[in-house]
Amino acid sequence: MKCIDKLLSLLLVACLGLGLVSCGSESTDQTSYDLETTSYQYGITKVNNISDVSFYGSNLCVTDQDNFGIDQVDSHVAGAGGVFNLATGQCTYGQNLFGKMYPASTTKILTCLVAIEQADLDTQVTVSAHAADQTSDSSVANLAEGDAMTLKDLLYGLMLRSGNDAAIAIAETIGGSEEGFAKLMNEKAAALGATHSHFVTPHGLHEDDHYTTVYDMYLIFQAAVQNETFLQVISTPSYDVSYTGADGQAKSQTWVSTNRYLNGKESAPAGFTVVGGKTGTTYEAGYCLVLYSYNDQNQPIISIVYNSDCTLNLYYLMNELLYTFGEAPS
Repeated sequence: MKCIDKLLSLLLVACLGLGLVSCGSESTDQTSYDLETTSYQYGITKVNNISDVSFYGSNLCVTDQDNFGIDQVDSHVAGAGGVFNLATGQCTYGQNLFGKMYPASTTKILTCLVAIEQADLDTQVTVSAHAADQTSDSSVANLAEGDAMTLKDLLYGLMLRSGNDAAIAIAETIGGSEEGFAKLMNEKAAALGATHSHFVTPHGLHEDDHYTTVYDMYLIFQAAVQNETFLQVISTPSYDVSYTGADGQAKSQTWVSTNRYLNGKESAPAGFTVVGGKTGTTYEAGYCLVLYSYNDQNQPIISIVYNSDCTLNLYYLMNELLYTFGEAPS
């Protein structure tokens, strides 16, 4: 009987070994999705110890469809979009969910998250000549070379005013350079499962090799909204900042959110409370918006529109998405 028990034990150990051999000997995150088939292949994480095994994405909204629900709204005014109910774990709308898209300034969602996680927000930052040197048509927080303020203040200039100057100042402070910070961005995106994205800059001005997908941006944004500091920043309609100029004199200005739901230029459908989000616009990316809101059942909703043809249609479609796909399932 003891020999039989010993044999069974050895067989069990062998089976477990075969089951884990494909994961390797080191802890890895093997989550991936294939844009060609839009099928998901969920791996396991923390496989060094059998007691640490957990399935990646167990609390995420998951779908294997690229397009659904697009005939119920005016989807033709945009290139891509998605609606994700974080309470139910459902993706309720999908338009080109896994297609390659240019994110424009919605890139700053990841910039903000990396900054919050990587640095002390009380750090004093001095704006470099490179950060302050932006073109006349660039979205800026009106920073000048030598301006000094806290990293936390810069986050408001980044997310409310969508300052490209603030983005570069943050990147240089944390990553040493834009390139160094982009490395941190790509590492964070990969860790979140956003494996079909690549980031080159902290601000999102067009680069051919700077791209994401609607689903990847959902993955990044859903992680960001778990952070209280991030939520505080994106939910602020306007921010009064006081700082010091290069000459040592006090300076101040007010940054107003570019999000039309927050600045009073647009109203969400009845029953929805908008928390905040991030806008983005370039010629190549079109008009973009990543939004966090609550429906009348107090369920958190992430909704995304990419590559809309104009501002009015961007918000019109966003309202359609919330009204049609943001409600709690009946």
